[in-house]
Amino acid sequence: MQKMKRPNKKWLILALGLIVVGVLSWAISQAARDRGAPVDFSTEVKPILNKNCISCHGGVKAKGGFSLLFEDEAFRETESGKPAIIKGNPDASEMIRRLTLDDPEERMPFEHDPLSKEDIATLRRWIKQGAPWGDHWAYLPVKEPTEKKSIDSYIKEELDKQGLTGSGRADASVLVRRVGLDLIGLYPEKAWADKFIQADGSAAAYEELVDSLLASPRFGERWASMWLDLARYADTKGYESDGHRHAWPYRDWVIKAFNKDMPYDQFIKEQMAGDLLPNPTDEQLIATGFHRNSMTNDEGGTDNEEFRVAAVMDRINTSWEAIMSTTFSCVQCHSHPYDPFKHDEYYKFLAYFNNTRDEDVPGEYPWLRQLTPDMEKELDWVMDWIKQKGEGKEEKGEWVKEMVKFYQPAVNSTTADSLENAVIGNMNYALIFKNRSSARFKNIDLNGAEQMIWQFYCNKPGGELTLRIDSPDGPIISKAPLAAKDQWRYESVSFPKQEGVHDIYVQFERPAKATEKDDFTITFNWLSFVPAFPGKGKPGYELAYQRYWKLLTQNVPGIPILYENPASLHRTTRVFERGNRLTLGAEVNPAVPASLVKNMKMVQNELPSNRLELADWMTDPRNPLVSRTLVNRLWEQLFGTGLVETLEDMGTQGANPTHQALLDDLSWKLVHEYKWSIKKMLKEMVMSATYQQDSKVQPLHLEKDAANKYYARGPRLRLSAEQIRDQHLQVSGKLSDKMYGPGVMPWQPEGIWLSPYNGSKWVKSEGEDQYRRAVYTYWKRSAPYPSMMNFDGAQRVVCNARRIRTNTPLQALVTLNDSVYIDLARHFAARMERKGEKGEKGERGEKGEKGEKGERGGRGGRGEKGGRGVEEMVKWGYRELLFREINQEQLSAMTSLYAKAMKEFEANPDQLAEFLGTESLEANYGVKHGKVLKNEYAQNAAHRASLIIVANAMLNMDEVIVKN
Repeated sequence: MQKMKRPNKKWLILALGLIVVGVLSWAISQAARDRGAPVDFSTEVKPILNKNCISCHGGVKAKGGFSLLFEDEAFRETESGKPAIIKGNPDASEMIRRLTLDDPEERMPFEHDPLSKEDIATLRRWIKQGAPWGDHWAYLPVKEPTEKKSIDSYIKEELDKQGLTGSGRADASVLVRRVGLDLIGLYPEKAWADKFIQADGSAAAYEELVDSLLASPRFGERWASMWLDLARYADTKGYESDGHRHAWPYRDWVIKAFNKDMPYDQFIKEQMAGDLLPNPTDEQLIATGFHRNSMTNDEGGTDNEEFRVAAVMDRINTSWEAIMSTTFSCVQCHSHPYDPFKHDEYYKFLAYFNNTRDEDVPGEYPWLRQLTPDMEKELDWVMDWIKQKGEGKEEKGEWVKEMVKFYQPAVNSTTADSLENAVIGNMNYALIFKNRSSARFKNIDLNGAEQMIWQFYCNKPGGELTLRIDSPDGPIISKAPLAAKDQWRYESVSFPKQEGVHDIYVQFERPAKATEKDDFTITFNWLSFVPAFPGKGKPGYELAYQRYWKLLTQNVPGIPILYENPASLHRTTRVFERGNRLTLGAEVNPAVPASLVKNMKMVQNELPSNRLELADWMTDPRNPLVSRTLVNRLWEQLFGTGLVETLEDMGTQGANPTHQALLDDLSWKLVHEYKWSIKKMLKEMVMSATYQQDSKVQPLHLEKDAANKYYARGPRLRLSAEQIRDQHLQVSGKLSDKMYGPGVMPWQPEGIWLSPYNGSKWVKSEGEDQYRRAVYTYWKRSAPYPSMMNFDGAQRVVCNARRIRTNTPLQALVTLNDSVYIDLARHFAARMERKGEKGEKGERGEKGEKGEKGERGGRGGRGEKGGRGVEEMVKWGYRELLFREINQEQLSAMTSLYAKAMKEFEANPDQLAEFLGTESLEANYGVKHGKVLKNEYAQNAAHRASLIIVANAMLNMDEVIVKN
């Protein structure tokens, strides 16, 4: 027994020694790790906290009084009475202790897997180094690059790290189509395309081609489509009734702004606060339609104030998501769970927008009335007369211009209270009186007022309107009889000049006949209290007044705009506790998030106090988000994915950038070198070798970078909804070059629109309007144009920062079967027939070609050279579509399809009649009642139908539907 014990003691001593050495080694290595390279909070620590800790210790919750969202919260005392993180001492930090416990009831994260040893080591090292806080890279200002490098240099560096090499330059035929679709959404004009192809795609010819595309008026139409998604632009108001909105002038403003390369900072400023610019132009006022694109709810029984607030919140959320790639909407109910924005900062930002005049009324006031050029001249005449005759002070008559152009300042009748024998129609529509009625309008600024102008409807005779101030039996300032008219109208009642802010009581009395019911008598829309028309008693006064009143009362449409409240209607802004507008917290003043103020190193006098100054803050070169967001968005439009994939969120929960240094380099250049020029930035991108690469996929690409995040090859993407429609319009020869104006209605099936509230219908546009670009298609929120929705078009109910591309069978059904696309295939076939017979080269961009009327097939369509003739037609069509010659395999497939279709149509006249249409057959081919008549054109009916089948197939080829 003794002999057996001795060896055990030796082994025990040896084991103990190894344990001691192991512990010492661990301690030494742990200390070494703690003293290691500086830990970057944003890239190493913050992701660990966001993934494992923030859900319980962040903006929504702070269990145990411990929050890791903000620096001041992370190091303050918890419910235990001491901080959970002791700077410089991980062993004394409760946070580290709880992370390393074995007991699952105490170990953090609770009821989740423990952190990895590597993550715990990172946190220990961070605390040992003093727990330095840091901000996510996207919230730090863009710095000037230390070294000037090209796009291609940045891309090559990352490719080298991945063991990849870039692809060669794409063929000229691919590039000409790619860059045309990207920059103008169409193929380049024939002259420029031919010049580039003939030069074999030389660098000089490519640059000329790019410059021609950037100068094209089609540029603005293409890029407006992108922006209208962000601006949630539509031609209707949204919600249940979804009535019409006169919004298209805003869409046209966007197109014009892109075409003239308006600097992006000015582009943002005019949309955020064009109404606050000194002496704003009509165009600058129209730009504020960006914020009036929010929805308006006309449904009966809704609360106007509730939906006014919803619209203002939508404007905040849209501004942050569209312009600053930030999910600021999270902060409505609580501090942001992951990013450095506190709950009350949402409402401080909201305060900038809370004093606009709109109130979710059906009329959508305030408007900018769309005066005709003649009316503008009339207004200029009236204002000149006031300047000359109105005591020499033009400003005395400034209210005249405001009333004519905006119907402001005005009070919406829906805001009336203290109602007697009166109601607010549908609880949100208008103030309606019966006989012996009264209503109060609170806090009306009467300083200098001498008349009330109002819009109303009254078809009962014998009534009298009375105005009192301060109380229902207060001083009467005016009485006026009301005539009956079966129409909405404007009138003015005068009173002695008033001073101060008062409550106005509007009272109405009409002796009712014994046989009459006590029915509704008068409906108010809005009221305005203004001075008397200037210059009374001066020569020409009556004529000037008449011309002014005619301008005021003419029925013209108006586009909703932003218009700031007068001081008497100023709104206070309060925090909504947990996002509930009925649970009001502290009052707040306008302010931008403190974390960004700190990072931008702004001083007190630089902080914005109104929307105009806010726009300056957003486009300040120190703002970390705006330039990065735009560059990222432009990159995504060209390459299919942004350098940060999540365009809607560049924050800590967004995707990591694939090329952060490149993003920052281009962002700096956009602001400081290109002075916010979008066209210059796009030119740099498309001139890069990275963009011009061939898109063919190599096996190594699939193995190492299937999603092409490192750009070892060119982009290969399915075209957008707008690009597909516009491309097909162009190659069919039917594309209208008409620009601007109201939305158009190309063909769509019956029953898509169901509008029980107003009975509005989709009325198919005639003539060239049915062939206008997709950007001009009428956009009804509750029933967007179906074929574009099938290709991922946005509904535009809210801001849509990124379209997620899908591939579904419905898409093939659209382009193969939708009547619009069949119609375009028919026109494309007609072009193929005319041009192919003559052996002509492609003629992209032509419009309204002669000879298409009647759609008759050429006499040589079949004949003795039928096979050869069809081959030439197919070859011509392929060149027109793809700028290159068709290969023999594709040609054989198309001619075989033609032959098969011919056989079917010749054997089945009924199918031919159904496909071509009876009317077309009778008019053009001599076919009647399903029978082919004997004349010179009848033999070509089956030929034309077969060629349409071939044209449709060609338009559906993969290389036509995608951008290679």
